[in-house]
Amino acid sequence: MITGTTELVAHIGFPTGTFKSPMIYNPWFEQRGIDAVVVPFGVKAEHFAATFRGLRHLTNLRGALITMPHKVAVMELVDELTPAARVAGACNAVLRRADGSLLGDQFDGAGFVRGVQRKGFDPRGRRVLVSGAGGVGSAIAASLAAAGAAAMQLHDSREAAAQSLAERLRQHHPALQVAVGGNDPAGFDLIVNATPLGMRDGDPLPFDMARVSPQTMVGEVVMRQDITPLLAAALARGCAVQQGKDMLFEMIPAYLEFFGYGSATPEELRAAARFDLAEEAA
Repeated sequence: MITGTTELVAHIGFPTGTFKSPMIYNPWFEQRGIDAVVVPFGVKAEHFAATFRGLRHLTNLRGALITMPHKVAVMELVDELTPAARVAGACNAVLRRADGSLLGDQFDGAGFVRGVQRKGFDPRGRRVLVSGAGGVGSAIAASLAAAGAAAMQLHDSREAAAQSLAERLRQHHPALQVAVGGNDPAGFDLIVNATPLGMRDGDPLPFDMARVSPQTMVGEVVMRQDITPLLAAALARGCAVQQGKDMLFEMIPAYLEFFGYGSATPEELRAAARFDLAEEAA
């Protein structure tokens, strides 16, 4: 039941037809007796700045989830950004603080890192390879750096994007050894596919799996299916893996903590969700 005391979390993007957040957060809020609700806001790019500036004056707004195509534009509209958002070059969550100021953060990478940590992989002191320097790859790189990775190689078909990400990482994480190069996975403790490869039938693998050690952990962001061709090849070599949709459900506890609603396990969120998980991964 929405009442006059209900806090709003706006989910802002366009189009909204694929939004699943209300069907994950709201059942969990209901189970926990939390007087809050996630509401989709469909806003086209040309109207985003004006709409967002208006929303900040709502006294019952706790914050906002920001999705495409607004993750970059919102960075100019908040009062403060976390290092994770600055390194990622994008923001996907905004908190309205008690004084009315807005803090922007980025949790795509946090979801990935929480996932590998729960599977027993500690990034501290490790060598990692991130293939893909777009929005999700930049966020994962930022969070791996914050988690204490010792060395990171970045690969992207657009070298300028990889070089730009490397510069941001060096600025905010000076102890991290950062290189821009190829995607040879040999010698890395963790390799991450943050590219679209695997979304279409017949896509080549993002890495030469014959060069991957069985001790290497393999992470995936593609959610088309639980076990993508990359993960199937990794499992065949004896590697530990992280599925793409693991990142989604590991990310939400970080959002809940950011908004001050406590936390939840991914298992609790999956159990509460009111949609078909298989459909979400398709």
